[in-house]
Amino acid sequence: MTPILSRRHWLALAAAALAGACANAPAPQDAQRPPIVFVHGNGDSAALWTPTLWRYESQGWPRERLHAVDFPNPLARDDDGVAQPGRSSAAESAQVLAAEVDAVLARTGARQVVLVGNSRGGLAIRNYIRNFGGAAKVSHAVLGGTPNHGVWSNPGFRPNNEFNGAGPFLTALNAPQGPNGDEVTPGPAWMTLRSDGNDKFAQPDGVWIGARGTPTNVTAEGPALKGAKNVVLPGRDHREVSYHPEAFAQTVAFITGRAPQGTAITPEAAPVLDGKIAVNNLPVAGASIEVFVVDPATGARRGPAVHRKTVGADGRWGPFTTRPTAHHEFVVSAPGAATAHVYRSPFPRSSSTVHFRPERLADADKDAASVVTLTRPRGYFGLPRDRIVFDGNPPPGIPPGVAGLAASKLKLRDSGRSVVAEFSTAGISERLAGIAWPAAENRVVVLELQD
Repeated sequence: MTPILSRRHWLALAAAALAGACANAPAPQDAQRPPIVFVHGNGDSAALWTPTLWRYESQGWPRERLHAVDFPNPLARDDDGVAQPGRSSAAESAQVLAAEVDAVLARTGARQVVLVGNSRGGLAIRNYIRNFGGAAKVSHAVLGGTPNHGVWSNPGFRPNNEFNGAGPFLTALNAPQGPNGDEVTPGPAWMTLRSDGNDKFAQPDGVWIGARGTPTNVTAEGPALKGAKNVVLPGRDHREVSYHPEAFAQTVAFITGRAPQGTAITPEAAPVLDGKIAVNNLPVAGASIEVFVVDPATGARRGPAVHRKTVGADGRWGPFTTRPTAHHEFVVSAPGAATAHVYRSPFPRSSSTVHFRPERLADADKDAASVVTLTRPRGYFGLPRDRIVFDGNPPPGIPPGVAGLAASKLKLRDSGRSVVAEFSTAGISERLAGIAWPAAENRVVVLELQD
């Protein structure tokens, strides 16, 4: 297994690739910039790929050749063979992906796509390629943190669950294929990205599935597959092996044969933002949004709303044009939900995947003057790996050890003041500020980290 490339090695690889270029190297842009379909994980949405999409655009990928899919009802069923409200089966995910691939091929005129998936999204990719006609339509498949051998492997525990390595779904998916008896379907080039022990869903103990002290029969090598290029990203967590800049660098090198020039995002002069207000990735008609530009130091509003909209049947809340240096407060309201004040760092580039989910004020939090949550959708908080300061203190509820929680909640005794969060980990640093709005008015506050 190969460790992550350093920047020096990136440059060396790029130089070697250029030196070896010959007259008959692929010239058309399509050969170097194939269409890519990004596939999110269990319970997630296309929004998690937003900074990744920006990085590809900054490396010259045309925006119209980058597509992030939203699975309806993205949580897996408890029993894959039994219908469950608000959840989807492995077959349903693969069928949605098949339709998305066909749509992207039709739109771009390409013969094949690249598929890049996180966690459950990687299982949908494998299932689509093996069982739903995808092998001829996919040139490369990249699986980040995918539990290819299960989150657990025990025929007596939730035996028909999609994530059981001893269950029927993964047993069939991992059955040997091709002349070498590989676990991957012949045709596409395959790569897996995994952690070296910091993935909450590749642990020998069942603590993260509610079974502390019970062996899972799964190790850190669970995401690796025979027949794939298996790459380790040391210290990265379950989501970072897909969404971290290191994962981006590895994926670009795998797809193109050359390392990217870096992982920085190139700003646009006037980013245009859009997305959905949705529950289970299904639009919430009648929800509304207000957008304010705020002081980055305090979260205080710098004037009246710069955008307002009540969404229609498609749930789309934009388009909204902003500046690449502006900090924002998004106020999201929906029937039966609390009013959510979501604070975000600047958006350096345009995006159509700025999604919001209506929030609720939990009964256990109604005694607080204000409830403020710090969330990191594209990674987990890891202590002592990360530096995290939340309202001047360590984040409550985050234990040391394996990075496994993406949110920390403050229940404040006061309201109306500024709350600041600071976060840094390898290659990422961010500071967010918001106002502690009163819970008594059925309001919640979210400080959402961008990367």
